[in-house]
Amino acid sequence: MGQTDEKSMIAKASGLKTPEYICYALGDAGGCLVFGLVTSILQTYYTDVLILSPFFIMVMFVLTRVWDAVNDPIMGRICDTAPVSKHGRYRVWFLRVAFPLAIASILLFLKFDGFGTPGDNLPAYIYATITYVAWGMIYTMLQIPYGSLATVITLDVKERSKLSVFRAVGSALGSMPVMVLSMLCFSTDKATGKSIVKYDVLLTGVIVMSVLSVISLLLAFAGTKERVKTEPPKHEKGAASKALKLIFRNKAMLSISVVAMLLLAGQMFTQSYYIYLIRYYFGKGGIFVSLPTILTYIPMAILMLFTPKLARKFGKKEITSVGMIIAAAANFLMFFLKFLDPGAALMPFMVLCLISGFGLNLFVLQLWAMAGDAIDEIEVSTGSKDNGTAYAFLNFFRKLGQVISAIAVNAALLAMGYYDTASTLEFVFSEGQLDLMYVLATLIPAVMFALMAIALLFWYPLSKEKVGELQNRKEDYLKGQVR
Repeated sequence: MGQTDEKSMIAKASGLKTPEYICYALGDAGGCLVFGLVTSILQTYYTDVLILSPFFIMVMFVLTRVWDAVNDPIMGRICDTAPVSKHGRYRVWFLRVAFPLAIASILLFLKFDGFGTPGDNLPAYIYATITYVAWGMIYTMLQIPYGSLATVITLDVKERSKLSVFRAVGSALGSMPVMVLSMLCFSTDKATGKSIVKYDVLLTGVIVMSVLSVISLLLAFAGTKERVKTEPPKHEKGAASKALKLIFRNKAMLSISVVAMLLLAGQMFTQSYYIYLIRYYFGKGGIFVSLPTILTYIPMAILMLFTPKLARKFGKKEITSVGMIIAAAANFLMFFLKFLDPGAALMPFMVLCLISGFGLNLFVLQLWAMAGDAIDEIEVSTGSKDNGTAYAFLNFFRKLGQVISAIAVNAALLAMGYYDTASTLEFVFSEGQLDLMYVLATLIPAVMFALMAIALLFWYPLSKEKVGELQNRKEDYLKGQVR
């Protein structure tokens, strides 16, 4: 009788229907419509339109992430400790952030007279810094509550796994318009090496995507429900520090945060750097600029149908480890294509991008379910209900991934002398510089994905068996809370 009661308690905080899965996915679609602009286009916009130094871009990105070291935990504590609004604790932030985020995204890409003038570009440097910092702070106000939302939508482990799949699909759908925009905006004149950027098309695309972001976030707000009732933790001196210490000591949360960091670093590096690689090493424009990213996402359409079943049968840790081994191997194989002529290597390169995408998406589709498992493990083991703080911890590591990507991309461009050519608007490189570009483009993500595979195999503790035990412990924990 007691076991039935325990299960019914979880059932009361479960029972998602298809429309709610879709609306939950729209939360990440809305975020990625503008986040994709930052991960895929902003880097090239800064170097080729505003003519900012890669060294400056790298420093700005790194220092901004240092600020996030403070910003993320603050937002996490606000989510956890603020009184619950009539719209819930977390989903209300969709409503609060939708319009400010759209405005900040448009401001990132506004170009005023005098911007992009070699040798007299200080206003552009100042404007880029202010708008990028502001955008990052507003985006944090969306991502921390959104990440925490999954923990209060449902307590059922199968529904959490399905939510993770829908979130990944929403992310992919939100990122696709950026790929189209990249194709339309960026190319290079092969005869002169001059960068061609259609700024009017770019700005129009940014405005359209910002409006779509608002619509998606408002639909996410309207179509989701917080079933798990939460109360703010008691205000105690040093509560935030205590919560962070508990999270940092949790092996599951620390390991999945590091793996998520490496994932975002690898994804952002390839999405930003491949634009340069395709335009200069392979000498292609148009659809080829975004084709590697498109091929990386295509497997998601297939895997989303099977990943939840595979996770239930074999375990999330088990299938994601295999996936990252596949992704790492595909990227290592890309390196050896450098011994072919670029024209002959292009198609094999694209095929390996597709294979890498199959491996990556096995992990991407289960990342948020694995993070949810880790957050549950913290609560069941310690009694800590600081879900927002826990997600802020994960998100901070993802911001570190952005730092790694920014350093890798801009250090690679500096090594090639990219700014020296950008200052004259003539982008012509030696054969040695292009070879270096290719080596870095393949080996950097290969190493990152290999480290992810190792961390999942030997560090992340929540195997299929452990997750089953956690579910039973969670039922006992909930019963004790009711008492």
